[in-house]
Amino acid sequence: MKEIKAFIQTTKVSAVALNLQKNEFSFFTYFKGNGTGKYADPKSEFPSLKHPYLLSKITKLELICDKKYEAQTGLSGDGLMYLVDASFKMRIRE
Repeated sequence: MKEIKAFIQTTKVSAVALNLQKNEFSFFTYFKGNGTGKYADPKSEFPSLKHPYLLSKITKLELICDKKYEAQTGLSGDGLMYLVDASFKMRIRE
């Protein structure tokens, strides 16, 4: 199994969620946050909550799957996706 962690533009969340559901991925979590990119000059400005104009709105999406899924928009800056091996599962209540 694989754990997928994707950091995507918040404006793309609806399209990504609909695409996941069409491909039978119906259980996933997402968190809204702020991210940094190449928008700030690290020598003169450091992105922080004191300077929110240097941050971009992002959404972190997480899911576990056992089948292959490809996700590309073809557009630069839409997001990043990481795949991590998930070799062990344990229920919290047990």
